[in-house]
Amino acid sequence: MNTELKNAVLATDRDAQYDNSAKRLIAHKIILARILIKTVEKFKGMDPLEVAALIEGIPYISTVPVELGLTNAVHFQNGKRIVGFNTENQELNEGLVRFDIVFYVRMKDGLSQIIINVEAQKDEPSDYKILNRAVFYVSRLISSQKEKDFENSSYDDIKCVYSIWICMNMEENTMSHIHLTKEDMIGSYEWKGNLDLLNIIMIGLAKELPEHDETYELHRLLGALLSRELTVDEKLDIIGNEYDIPLEENFRKDMSTMCNLSQGVKEEGIAIGRREGYAEGEAGLIMTMYKNGLLPEQIASATDKTVEEIKTIIQGKGIFDEI
Repeated sequence: MNTELKNAVLATDRDAQYDNSAKRLIAHKIILARILIKTVEKFKGMDPLEVAALIEGIPYISTVPVELGLTNAVHFQNGKRIVGFNTENQELNEGLVRFDIVFYVRMKDGLSQIIINVEAQKDEPSDYKILNRAVFYVSRLISSQKEKDFENSSYDDIKCVYSIWICMNMEENTMSHIHLTKEDMIGSYEWKGNLDLLNIIMIGLAKELPEHDETYELHRLLGALLSRELTVDEKLDIIGNEYDIPLEENFRKDMSTMCNLSQGVKEEGIAIGRREGYAEGEAGLIMTMYKNGLLPEQIASATDKTVEEIKTIIQGKGIFDEI
């Protein structure tokens, strides 16, 4: 494997590790609690520690497949059939698209549950409309409840679902709630059912970290948490002092890992940029010499390139058809 390809593979691998590390940070219950308080009406105004205690078990991180028929798995316990999220055979199902983070959270009554999905995006994708993907994800979380959260035609047992999307590097800080509404076209009959079952929250994080105020409280927290520019100490200062979040050892470790990976990605990017910049500068010099009337043989003698390499560079710029 040549050096350029090897470096590209390493940079891609570091980037993937960074993404996984960012998901682990977001998946800390105290961070998820802060997100829920700002996005789910039923949790607004609650204490973050109280909300964190309502999150059931350990959130699933990049383990539950999105694909139809693979989100759930059947287990047998003491002869009883149990259907739950499919978190097994990751090697067998390698390459599948998976939910970034998914978990159950109890309501204040301690009985009812809602399902939460959190997705982190480095930016708004250009090859598809992100809201369409969000609709697909939230629909899968609804349909996958059959035989897991409700059986047969017990549709009244469908759990409320939130799919929360965090999009970084946006032009401004935003937050939108997309949900079902009823619009009477003829008459005003009150149809029975729950319009709050399906919810999408889109959170846009601007490149610049906002000041700490109530409006952008969540944006500043997430912006600091996911920043590739802030140091570990700067992040911990904001998260620990401004938000009074307990900085436990595993949280500090995940934070340090992400920052180290971020630095590695940044350094590799700088190195690649320097190499490409040098190559582009060298090609520019060769083109200048050629445009000033020097022949490829003369240019080769003045550089460390062969005649064939000089011809390839000139042809690559589309300056001539024959030399």
